[in-house]
Amino acid sequence: MIPVSVYKGKDVALFGLGRTGISAAKALTAGGARVHAWDDNEVTREKAEAEGLTVSDINKMDWQKFSALVLSPGVPFKYPEPHRVVKMAQMVGVPVVGDMELFARAVAELPTHARPKIIGITGTNGKSTTTSLIGHILNKAGRDVRVGGNIGVGVLDLKAMNANSIYVLELSSYQLDLIDSLRCDVAVFLNVSPDHLDRHGGMQGYVAAKSRIFRNQTQADTAVIGVDDMRTQILCTRLAAENTRRVCPVSADMALGRGVSVLDGVLTDSLSGHAEASVDLSSARALPGQHNHQNAAAAYAACQALGLDASEIVDGLNTFPGLEHRLESVGMVGEVAFVNDSKATNAQAAEQALRAYPNAFWIAGGRAKDDGIDALEPHFENISKAYLIGDSMKEFSEVMKGKAKTQNCQTLDVAVTAAYRDALESGIKNPVILFSPACASFDQFKDFEARGHAFKNEVHAIQMDAKKKTKIA
Repeated sequence: MIPVSVYKGKDVALFGLGRTGISAAKALTAGGARVHAWDDNEVTREKAEAEGLTVSDINKMDWQKFSALVLSPGVPFKYPEPHRVVKMAQMVGVPVVGDMELFARAVAELPTHARPKIIGITGTNGKSTTTSLIGHILNKAGRDVRVGGNIGVGVLDLKAMNANSIYVLELSSYQLDLIDSLRCDVAVFLNVSPDHLDRHGGMQGYVAAKSRIFRNQTQADTAVIGVDDMRTQILCTRLAAENTRRVCPVSADMALGRGVSVLDGVLTDSLSGHAEASVDLSSARALPGQHNHQNAAAAYAACQALGLDASEIVDGLNTFPGLEHRLESVGMVGEVAFVNDSKATNAQAAEQALRAYPNAFWIAGGRAKDDGIDALEPHFENISKAYLIGDSMKEFSEVMKGKAKTQNCQTLDVAVTAAYRDALESGIKNPVILFSPACASFDQFKDFEARGHAFKNEVHAIQMDAKKKTKIA
């Protein structure tokens, strides 16, 4: 745990007792604050009490005594409208902060020579893979690295800081909206496409929230920016013109005169203005596809900024095991391969999967995002067949009508069985069954993890059945 003593001896309101809320309450208490924690959900409050927290109904308290409101990132801060506790705080001038801001203030309280290095990673897609990849590379190189934030362990639950430690933090737009003083030694912004727009008042607000990752950087710091979409290209140009930090563009779509790029599976380091290293990514088996090549380029640039040499970085790239539910190879039955990409909750993420596995037997569907799958139309002709499930089944079937073979399956088990049968009968060499839903999971599953595990259970059942048949034969 990282104790937060900035509010020592003061009263702090805290709203939202999920993972980050509980860790923030414990960190503040450890730092000497009087924490008044609340959540509207009774079950959640009971879980917090079981964790040893004292729950207080802040709705009935005098807000003028609070020095801050600590808000969990899932609670609306500005849009579609501020939550009532945010309004209460604003009425009496109580500042609203999140767990990342608490972490930043804990860092700022240390002497300059005792502060850790911080790498922050954001973007619409690829955050978790890039965060884990950077952490893996640094760990493999023998660095004292701690990985968390919006992935895995909450930032304040990570090990206490020292001067040699490196914190690699995934930062969501919700978390970034609540920071003020966080300074990243290396800030990575991968890409941007429409997502969570209701929480940011539209695309402009969403990009502005993501861009806060560069807040407080100095000439000593590095900004790593993916330039494969127009909005991040513009941002990269603006930051370079400001000349207030080192800017490293990365791309998996074009060669860069100065930056890190990947073309045809070969990574080129031209950060110095000419090619310093060339790396064949074919050995990095957990990083297939163009989007993962951008992740690899960003990880390379970030680790290079912290002083790792090319051989250390390449070793990390080649040994990275990948992340569960993100283009995860989950096994084969005969020549049929199964890929679990349950984390693909929007069309942009599914597009990367379809690029990585053309001619796949594609399982898709769930609770559709506002933009649906219209953007995937250029890839429909490269799909062997689509197996549609969930609430979006009829909508997606209409979109794909006349453009690709489809089958309405409604449930995942039916889709996996049908896709496996068709893959066996297709005559295609090494066919791939790709589960990349392009949708949220909440129509049939608790979350994308539960959905991914359900897919893997279906694959396991097919594998066991195939083994039994082999033994009988």
